[in-house]
Amino acid sequence: MDFALLDGTGEMLGNPYHYRDRRTEGISEYVDGYVSPQRLYEKTGIQRLPINTLYQLVSMRKADDPRLNAAATLVLIPDLLHYWMTGRIVAEYTNATTTQFYDAHAQRWAVDVFEELHLPPRILPPIVAPGTILGELLPEVCSDVGLPRSVPVIASASHDTASAVAAVPGLDERSAYISSGTWSLVGVEKPQPILSDRARELNFTNEGGVEGTIRFLKNVAGFWLLQECRRHWQHEGRSYTWPELVTLAEQAAPLRSVVDPDRPEFVNPGNMPAAIREYCRRSGQPEPDSDGEVVRCCLESLALKHRWVVAALEELTDRRLDTIRIVGGGSQNHLFCQLTADACHRTVVAGPVEATALGNILVQAVASGHLPDIASGRQAASEAQEVFEPRDSGDWDAAFVGFDELVQATGKLE
Repeated sequence: MDFALLDGTGEMLGNPYHYRDRRTEGISEYVDGYVSPQRLYEKTGIQRLPINTLYQLVSMRKADDPRLNAAATLVLIPDLLHYWMTGRIVAEYTNATTTQFYDAHAQRWAVDVFEELHLPPRILPPIVAPGTILGELLPEVCSDVGLPRSVPVIASASHDTASAVAAVPGLDERSAYISSGTWSLVGVEKPQPILSDRARELNFTNEGGVEGTIRFLKNVAGFWLLQECRRHWQHEGRSYTWPELVTLAEQAAPLRSVVDPDRPEFVNPGNMPAAIREYCRRSGQPEPDSDGEVVRCCLESLALKHRWVVAALEELTDRRLDTIRIVGGGSQNHLFCQLTADACHRTVVAGPVEATALGNILVQAVASGHLPDIASGRQAASEAQEVFEPRDSGDWDAAFVGFDELVQATGKLE
């Protein structure tokens, strides 16, 4: 889910759509006819993805959806929860920057882009910084949840990756982070956005972070492929735990076949194992036959995509990245962390697992005066980490050459 539209009385005009809904298919090309990709990136610095809020809104305009005409306010999902808790409607900065209609230069909504796409600027709410105290919890909410008295509601870093990055211990100029879950968000922390043509060509994104930072990163389809495989196998009567999937992968032959996780055919295919096998067949590779081979393909492909993104980060930032810091759910998958270290030839430091929740708490702790800054909170989060050193293997270098060809390929494989 991405956003809700409210009418003049503050009621929702229908339920929100899931961001993977097919209504945005072809919309990015449609938008190109009004605002060039070059200008849109120079203005917003946001990665071109069909899930972006801008494309969802334009799909509504193109379909002449009456809810868009009737809307008084657009509210992103975290801010919708804030509204229900406090009655106050705002857009928290870290999430607002990801919509593709936030002006990275002027640091406000890109109203001109909105108008050129025939979208109504009246629906854009005021933007607040992470750590803003929005007010007290409404009395009726206190009663519903059993609180004896009201408590302050703080707009934390409401984008999950912004909160996760806020909790990454040891993050410095020589480190890249990976916030690992359904998505792999691979990036670095910067004081200013990078809006170059090369950054646009490589489809990197500039999203707001805490304390005035920029999350310069690339969205990679992380564990989504494996999650969808697991779901499909459950429907077929094979219910695997995550440790069982790792065991199956460890028993499979290494680097037999790989896929680019970010191919459009993996966005929402229905039958993910079949989509992976078909991709391998069309690209001239052995098709993964067993479930273990499919799992191994997913994990190794993701490790190779991490290497590809880290190499691009070094090019775009002109800095050497010696350490990869993995936080989130993927940090507890030891095989995944080791494969990433091996593929990237870099030290991987894994943990904390619940980085998003921890970063959210850290932002609130700073806002309420319990911590002086995010850096002190990151230091406290450095416990419970595990280090994975790369194992020396030339097979990864050979595999990366073929993987890079897959990534660079234009058009659909025949």
